[in-house]
Amino acid sequence: MNAPIMRLFGVVVLLFALLVIWTSRWTVFDSKALQANPLNARTVIDEEKIDRGRILADDGSVLARSVRGADGTYTRTYPTGSLFAQAVGYSITSEGESAGLELSRGSELRGLQTGLSSIFGQLGGSTQVGDDVYTSLDPKAQEVARAGIGTHVGSVVALDPQTGAIKVMYSNPSYDDNDPKAAARCTNSCLVNLATEGLFPPGSTFKVVTTAAALDSGKFTPNSIINGKSPITVSGFPLENDAGTSYGPVTLTKALTDSINTVFAQVGQDVGRPTMESYMKRFGFYSLPPLDYPPDEMTASGERTLRGKLLYPTSDQVDLGRMSIGQDKLLATPMQMAMVAGAVAHGGKLMVPHLTTRVLNQDGQTVETINPSVYSHVMSLQVAAEEAQMMTDVVEEGTGQAANLEGVKVAGKTGTASVGPTGEDLDDAWFIGFAPVAQPKVAVAVVLQNIPQGYGGTYAAPIAAQVIKTLLGEGQ
Repeated sequence: MNAPIMRLFGVVVLLFALLVIWTSRWTVFDSKALQANPLNARTVIDEEKIDRGRILADDGSVLARSVRGADGTYTRTYPTGSLFAQAVGYSITSEGESAGLELSRGSELRGLQTGLSSIFGQLGGSTQVGDDVYTSLDPKAQEVARAGIGTHVGSVVALDPQTGAIKVMYSNPSYDDNDPKAAARCTNSCLVNLATEGLFPPGSTFKVVTTAAALDSGKFTPNSIINGKSPITVSGFPLENDAGTSYGPVTLTKALTDSINTVFAQVGQDVGRPTMESYMKRFGFYSLPPLDYPPDEMTASGERTLRGKLLYPTSDQVDLGRMSIGQDKLLATPMQMAMVAGAVAHGGKLMVPHLTTRVLNQDGQTVETINPSVYSHVMSLQVAAEEAQMMTDVVEEGTGQAANLEGVKVAGKTGTASVGPTGEDLDDAWFIGFAPVAQPKVAVAVVLQNIPQGYGGTYAAPIAAQVIKTLLGEGQ
């Protein structure tokens, strides 16, 4: 073969290689960026022609599905409306807007496209059908949570502490995801999922975290004696127990049962800043929850500055004593506090929370299964058992007695966080807990915002009890 032909052959090979590289860039490597470009009208047109998969509850009931219009395009409809709006979210394909599971599980719901299908389109004109996403959400317990919250602003999160599967995620205000545009105009931020984004002072529920750090670090035992006198001076200012009650020397178990502030302020200070920070991080504080949910719709819990920046316990700007009782600048989401309860319930192991259980294609074949996985080992099995017994005392003898259930041992912790202007007596009412204590199947967190004299044991604990009762009944 002569030289000119060889040179021509080399040029052809080079041009072909450049063509492959260039087309691969847009169809493979940069395909997501191209599809996400708002100027890409082709993407919107293609999306509207996809029969997105369904989103289903744990019992198989449909939470989201696609409806075909006369023009051959599809729109989403949500049979349960506001009941699951925060968790499921919405998808407005024509405007490229989505939220919740509709966003985080968007690729599965659309169905996978190969590089060839994105180049040549839908061969033969067939409709692209997405996969069905099954969740762990329980409709009956979700209804109980909604009824319990009523007209209050608040949230309920319940999960299986053994697997991390989310059973309940309800927040009020909610919205009708069939009409999210109308919801966007509401005056009370109803599009915000308080379960994952709402930041509330956790009050005395945080004493569960302080107790775990105290016991697992070896600095304290359930029978350690601490003086519960009131008031005491913490960071240069007086700190009192509820109603100013002075207890004298008490065990750590008694202090948790009666939620004695002055004891836990001292415990937190003795445990120390680095250790408290370490255990908070083990529980998930200072990180977004590892949930299959859009990151932009979640918020990390922790101490925060006035401008909202996270502030770590090792900072001298943190009042360690008050943080240890859930005060100071500490803010937490209901999702985070459900994870706290779940870690104690599961022998000190915190499981990765998840909404999705499996994904099925249109032939009924399972294409993805979400298996339980450990997020962190928070504390030893022995310490978790000790703390579980202490939290059982809270429900049986202390501030959480409204969470008692006949025939079921419940462990829990109440929280009452003062909020609003001085003199208005407004509180955020909390309860976190789990049941049955011997073999926990449900961990729950409940918060109600701005309740007049809103003790957690009075307002939040009964809601938690009903949610637990419903979920345990569902599991039998």
